Amino acid sequence: MTSTPSSTSTYPAGGTWFDTLKKSFVNVPINASNGNAVDTTAFLEAAESLTTLFDVLGSIAFNPVKNDMLGNIKKVRDRQLATPSDSENLQALVVNELKTKKHTAAEGLLWLVRGLDFTAQALRHNLSNPSDELSASFRAAYTNTLKPHHSFLVKPVFSAAMSATPYRKDFYAKLSADKAKRQQALDVWLSALEERLTVLKEFQNRKEAKW
Repeated sequence: MTSTPSSTSTYPAGGTWFDTLKKSFVNVPINASNGNAVDTTAFLEAAESLTTLFDVLGSIAFNPVKNDMLGNIKKVRDRQLATPSDSENLQALVVNELKTKKHTAAEGLLWLVRGLDFTAQALRHNLSNPSDELSASFRAAYTNTLKPHHSFLVKPVFSAAMSATPYRKDFYAKLSADKAKRQQALDVWLSALEERLTVLKEFQNRKEAKW
């Protein structure tokens, strides 16, 4: 029998944590007829929603990770608000900002993508390795994504977060009590995130996205 979530649950009764998200990456449009343009507003809202996952992880050690991501979201959104007609999609936002010889938002998006990729790789690793604890998955993802770009001052902050991850069973219980529903919701959401990250990483590797 499926257990009923308590009053401190992170998800609605009979649902999953993914039901609480303001915006899912599933609902972030990619315009294939316009060079796989990724909608700016929807992507930033989905990224903001993702940061609540660090609250589910339940340790203040993740606050710097969350705040870093939110800071980068703000850099991109500030540019969007300043030049909305040039920023309807993320690729246009970056290209148009770089034309002004500035790269605040472009750099913010670069770091945001790295942070999202770190999270996506950690979750994918954990799904693919059911015997691994979260700490092992997050450490592997950190090595592959953020660590090469972090200074010796920042690395210990993120290392502390890796060590503060909850036990696997406790984390997944916070996503939903229904294992099948949880698994399906996680895979759909994660696959959508990965698809959009692939598009953005390919764009960021192009000359037009560099400064």
